[in-house]
Amino acid sequence: MSENGKGRDDSWPADGEDLRSAAERQAEADREATAALILRLRSQGIRNTRLLSAIERVPRRLFLSAALQRHAGEDTAMPIECGQTISQPSVVARMTDALDVAATHKVLEVGTGSGFQAAILGLMAGEVHSIERYRTLVDLARERLASLRIGSVRVHHGDGLEGLAEHAPYDRIIVTASGPEIPKVLLDELAEDGKLIMPRGPKGSLQQLVLIEKRDGRLSEKVLAEVRFVPLVEGTASRL
Repeated sequence: MSENGKGRDDSWPADGEDLRSAAERQAEADREATAALILRLRSQGIRNTRLLSAIERVPRRLFLSAALQRHAGEDTAMPIECGQTISQPSVVARMTDALDVAATHKVLEVGTGSGFQAAILGLMAGEVHSIERYRTLVDLARERLASLRIGSVRVHHGDGLEGLAEHAPYDRIIVTASGPEIPKVLLDELAEDGKLIMPRGPKGSLQQLVLIEKRDGRLSEKVLAEVRFVPLVEGTASRL
């Protein structure tokens, strides 16, 4: 009640105005964080304009818990649900850049996690299939992708070590967890002239980020960097 007894003082913002201003502040914060991230990636040698555009359109904040959203613009890996992690943006960018994803490509992602990588791929490729062993992460990723209206990605609950034969072959395959060797089933599902990227190495230590190319039925590999990823785990989770 205002002092003149005639109801709410017009100098106070309405509830709707409060909500709009909060949304506007968040949108501005997202834009600033994304702009800083793009500048950082450019300084690290990322020049792929389609990739940078996709990263600009995917707010990393949406893939983090509320407690960590203020750190979304930082170039660090962060914990997510089910004891997993979301990779640092520079690693996501480097892996995606190395795959040279085209709009006509069909992509397989092993390890959906938060869905951040899948969202970026979904804006670059014609069709993306992503496998995740944790049902909780599958459901969250689907919700986030739907909120961004990215309809080119299908998230599957399953064992990534078994591949996804029903949609093979794939022009590009990205594995977002480490293993001692590249699973043969994934190499078999890689199309001719295809590329596969995966961190290879033992659990709990530095791994090599390896790029595999298939040409004329033969495989070649190139080591791109040293990284540290959570390990690939066989099967689907009995809980979570």
